[in-house]
Amino acid sequence: MLNSKLILENSCSSLKPIINKILNNIRIDINEGVNLLNNGSIDLLGTLANYIRENKHGNLTYFNKNIHIEPTNICVFDCKFCAYSKLLRHKEEGWEFTQEEMLNQIIDHEDQDITEVHIVGGVHPKMGLDYFINLIKRIKEIRPNLHIKAFTAVELEYMCRKAKVSYEEGLRKLKAAGQNSLPGGGAEIFDEEIRNKICKDKCSSKQWLEIHETAHKVGMNSNATILYGHIEKSKDIVDHLNRLRALQDKTNGFNAFIPLKFRNGNNQMSEIKEVNMLYDLKIFAFSRIFLDNFDHIKAYWPMIGRKTAQNLLAFGVNDIDGTIHDTTKIYSMAGAEEQKPIMTPKEIISLIENVGRKAVERDTVYNKIKEY
Repeated sequence: MLNSKLILENSCSSLKPIINKILNNIRIDINEGVNLLNNGSIDLLGTLANYIRENKHGNLTYFNKNIHIEPTNICVFDCKFCAYSKLLRHKEEGWEFTQEEMLNQIIDHEDQDITEVHIVGGVHPKMGLDYFINLIKRIKEIRPNLHIKAFTAVELEYMCRKAKVSYEEGLRKLKAAGQNSLPGGGAEIFDEEIRNKICKDKCSSKQWLEIHETAHKVGMNSNATILYGHIEKSKDIVDHLNRLRALQDKTNGFNAFIPLKFRNGNNQMSEIKEVNMLYDLKIFAFSRIFLDNFDHIKAYWPMIGRKTAQNLLAFGVNDIDGTIHDTTKIYSMAGAEEQKPIMTPKEIISLIENVGRKAVERDTVYNKIKEY
């Protein structure tokens, strides 16, 4: 049980009113968030985040059985932090799967009870809206019950712009074809000045939020992310989370929030030193505290590493993603610990149970499939 008196006695005076609000389930504002992020200790943030996590979920920790399909790493955009994408002029360094090759990745798992396929990749000028509508239809012909979570707002903005359709029209067409939800990628950091420095040619913060709001409007839930640990400051992190919290107040369409750690391997920002694990713990814990209207905080283990993901289960995290099946390269190419991202359900369950949590297999929208 949380000893609130002890927490308050051992906290600096400027944090005590903030802690009181958190313990009484009262929302903290941006200024209070910056103060807490800057001055709260790891122990304090972890204790508060775990308190919230256990109030919401007890010991339950979710995972799913999924695969990733990455259609291409050829991309029209030139994000400074990305080690994954290749410009069209560097096509020889990239890949470009045919639809048949992508469908074969689905067929290769036909004897496995996966429930989700996650489709994201580079923004290829020849892979447009109609191309992906056709791909989605073909996937559903093979596995009608497979949940298709596909396309970041960055991909969708380009698709809709090239097809000369509104975001709503494009999303309704994708939904009619069989797409079920959106991932949270491409958010990076919403502060416009920083965004202009690290990914100025991709969709804007306003466009990212508009696309997700529109997805929620047409009946497709989504996830949300942040890219942390590069040139941002605490105020930028809090501002980012505040914009997400405001949209969630409006739509209640976000399933989960996933902090994504900047990795400095093989990209144009390699001179920036990566933050350490203590900072990872702090960001995840703070996210759990500030995002009071998000049910789930996810640690994406292929990016953060399975050991850190396990530690994060005491810092507000209640989901560690899924089995993946070694089908994603986005973070391995940037130097993440997990160079071959695959865990069996048994390994995931053991990882969760070894820190005293209870594993629950879920579907994409957090319906429980099986408790272990």
